[in-house]
Amino acid sequence: MIYKLYILLFFSSVLLAQIDTSLVLLKNIDSTIVQDVRYATENNFTHTVLYKNNKVYLRKIVADSLRKANRYFKKKFNYRIKIFDGYRPLSVQKYMWKIMPDKRYVAPPNKGSRHNRGAAVDVTLVDSLGTQLNMGTEYDNFTQKAHPTFKNLPKQILLNRKILSDGMQKFGFHPINSEWWHFDFQGWRRFSILDVVFD
Repeated sequence: MIYKLYILLFFSSVLLAQIDTSLVLLKNIDSTIVQDVRYATENNFTHTVLYKNNKVYLRKIVADSLRKANRYFKKKFNYRIKIFDGYRPLSVQKYMWKIMPDKRYVAPPNKGSRHNRGAAVDVTLVDSLGTQLNMGTEYDNFTQKAHPTFKNLPKQILLNRKILSDGMQKFGFHPINSEWWHFDFQGWRRFSILDVVFD
């Protein structure tokens, strides 16, 4: 009986691991998250279309946690998450590095980005009318003004950044030092680097 229980627990843990590590389409997890996939357009720092479609993919556990964060923002502030980027193929990372070889803003492809693992998100918040909250800079602004530690900003902008950062951290997303929009999901090291391109 105990042996059968161990077998059952083992296969249950394997099944959960498969669920947690699979790449999923974010809109199937939460269709209320606003999507603005900049790398599927020329409106990004490379001025080149890098993705073949404008769909956001994430690891299942990351997408589930982002859904919880979105529910939190909606309930407490009447805001919603707007996402600019999720999973990013390694081949795109290599191209980005050629354009911007600065590890503060683009991870070296030999090490891989958290985005390449499907375990990072680039996000902001929008109000009930769909208007982006003022965060002080545009997305992909590679200056000190975009650093979360930069404080020479109006109080409302600092508050907006704090609301975003505090809310994301409640659900396992950790900020980085150089971009107010970027959050790494806890335990990102468990996920392998991928170069899967979705048509």
